[in-house]
Amino acid sequence: MHHPPPRPKTAELERRILYGLSLEWEAALWVLPPPLRRRMAKPLLTLENLSSRLGYWHPGRAEIGLSRRLVLDYGWDSVREVLLHEMAHQMADQVLAAGAETPHGPKFHEACRLLRANPEASGRFRPLAERLQDEALSDEDRRLLRIRKLMALAQSRNRNEAEAAMAKAHELMARYNLGVLERGRRRAFVSVFVGAPALRQQREAYHLARLLQDFYFIEGLWVPTFVLARGKMGRVLEISGTRQNIQTASYVHDFVGHFIRRQWADYNRDKGLNRFRLTDFAVGIIEGFRSKLQQHRGQKSEDPKTRLPLKIEDPQLRAYIADRYPRTRHFRRNVSNQDQTVLRDGMQIGREMVVSRGITEQSGAGRKQLTGPNR
Repeated sequence: MHHPPPRPKTAELERRILYGLSLEWEAALWVLPPPLRRRMAKPLLTLENLSSRLGYWHPGRAEIGLSRRLVLDYGWDSVREVLLHEMAHQMADQVLAAGAETPHGPKFHEACRLLRANPEASGRFRPLAERLQDEALSDEDRRLLRIRKLMALAQSRNRNEAEAAMAKAHELMARYNLGVLERGRRRAFVSVFVGAPALRQQREAYHLARLLQDFYFIEGLWVPTFVLARGKMGRVLEISGTRQNIQTASYVHDFVGHFIRRQWADYNRDKGLNRFRLTDFAVGIIEGFRSKLQQHRGQKSEDPKTRLPLKIEDPQLRAYIADRYPRTRHFRRNVSNQDQTVLRDGMQIGREMVVSRGITEQSGAGRKQLTGPNR
């Protein structure tokens, strides 16, 4: 079937996407040992109107093709997942000499292991965003159902009732995850982007990332990714954890961001403060909310055996991250010229923030994220 050529605006968007895929292909090779990395040849990258699959690797043309629907309608983390899958097919052919093996044979699975690719990201595979929108509870997870109801109750106009509901929801989340860890059951983890990729992230983004990691049972890393609007590689926060915890953390990330923007609009209405003061205000809100969560978790139980630890580590999740990113580095940002008054005002507001309806609504991980170059 003949398809008309893309319109000029769409053509420019697709050009940027293809350039981004080229940069992502190069960035994905860093995880390979140098001898294998050098044997991977840059393929031709193309976008196609695919109806029954999300992507393909064509060895005869040395070409990786991705579905237009995928790259235009889904988040960049979903796009990268499929790209890595097709790179694994390329590696199986070019580097591991799969030869007459079936397309998803042992050499392909070895390539997926080396590239940290998802071997299922093809054919009838559903993109990451769609999978995260599935019902997260199994029949046996009755405690999580109770947490959902408490988070919905936290939108109550009765301040004391809302505070109590949020505190109880966070306590149950902590006890549920602690119980899972104590049983030692193996779990499946996923990794998704939250927030917008940017060439330079603002300081409040790092504070929010640490908050999610400390209280919502996920691990966060700042990973390189393509910034579509700028046409360059930047960074985005990728969070990893169980699907249930990813859904909660993604919603909290979006909730806090919207809360900060609403509060700043009111706070700065007649002040004319600049972008640096917005950062002070946002950091204050996040740290004020952190102090509230620390207080909730640190409240002493009458029975020492039922007290919650302030920090809950997940060895399985740490192992998943260590395998996914075997080489990581830490960096620190210097802070200067903070306005202590704005920071304190933000902290006061943050201590009064109540996160509500956090598990029942669609999070940022499920939204379409790609727009045109003028985003």
